[in-house]
Amino acid sequence: MKIGDDLIRGVFTRYKTIAVYGISRSPEKAAHHVPAFLLSKDYNIIPVNPNADEILGQKCYSNLMTVPERIDIVEVFRPSAETLDVVRESLLRKEERGDIEVIWLQEGIRNEEARKLAEEAGITFVQDRCMYKEYIRLFRE
Repeated sequence: MKIGDDLIRGVFTRYKTIAVYGISRSPEKAAHHVPAFLLSKDYNIIPVNPNADEILGQKCYSNLMTVPERIDIVEVFRPSAETLDVVRESLLRKEERGDIEVIWLQEGIRNEEARKLAEEAGITFVQDRCMYKEYIRLFRE
């Protein structure tokens, strides 16, 4: 699937709940400041980090299956090699709960096998793009 500006803009306007897989407690890391930015833009941020109880004032969950609320987007801050497992967990959750419309791998993260699996399941898949940079670029503030 071609990932163009219209598709990216639609993701930002249509979906508001983002599970951030691999969110960081360290403010200097992109895995912290990108979700903090999205939180400031009225997105519902759900931290997924098994090593923390709370990040950005939000309760942390150890995995996607333990998140009680609906998830629209899974934003992934994990090494490329680990993204296939994240996608498999996302597909399992989609099968059980019917949510997860988008999987977004942050800038520098790519996995073609994960992309193929997600797209075969009808999930929009974005890889190697920064949500912060794309938001700023498309919604010039």
